[in-house]
Amino acid sequence: MSVRAYIGIGSNLLNPLNQVITAFNEIGSMPKSKLIMKSSCYSSSPLGYKDQPDFINAVVLIETELSPHELLSELQKIEQLHKRERSFPNAPRTLDLDILLFGDIRLNSPKLTIPHPRMHERAFVIFPLQEIDINITIPLIGDIAKIAKELDPKIAKRITL
Repeated sequence: MSVRAYIGIGSNLLNPLNQVITAFNEIGSMPKSKLIMKSSCYSSSPLGYKDQPDFINAVVLIETELSPHELLSELQKIEQLHKRERSFPNAPRTLDLDILLFGDIRLNSPKLTIPHPRMHERAFVIFPLQEIDINITIPLIGDIAKIAKELDPKIAKRITL
């Protein structure tokens, strides 16, 4: 049985826009998964460690027959194709892929937390997610439209391609 999952995408190294666009195709090619919809791309300043380039972000909706941990493994394989390095928290990265929501599942394991624990604080996640589905409710957090109204629209700017 397939599940709808939302994946956050981010990059700020080695032509970030190209990294994100390439990731759209690679996510669409994962086993037992189908790309349903992708958001526009957004530009945002880095969080935490500030001495790095701005990020390009997007969100995709997929349908998948993979389990959450299998999906995480496939996403990490894609990150490795892009030479992702995990040198320190909030470090610059060629590609970052995060499972934001996975059906109505709530999961908290050492390797994976669903829903993504800080997604509601991040305009670069909420704005593209809302673009895909205005009716999403984030478990334990609330309605995405309400969350979006509380975020500064200047933080994540939509890019016209």
